[in-house]
Amino acid sequence: MDTHYEAVPEGGQNIVYVRPVKVHDLPDDVREQAGDLDLVYAVHNEEGDRLALVKDRQLAFIVARQNDLAPVSVH
Repeated sequence: MDTHYEAVPEGGQNIVYVRPVKVHDLPDDVREQAGDLDLVYAVHNEEGDRLALVKDRQLAFIVARQNDLAPVSVH
């Protein structure tokens, strides 16, 4: 079976992982910047390094794609 799915990145792409993060689990200085948000979204590379924190999931996917990365959700 050789079916292409839009939601699944093709091999060779720079995959990044998007996951929700509770603001109270972040360092103090980052919590201050989050304002009244309870949840933010983190973008991580394949090694687990955090590349970005953004206010919502949609923005995380946009940021990843604008940087030629292939985002996938992690629960």
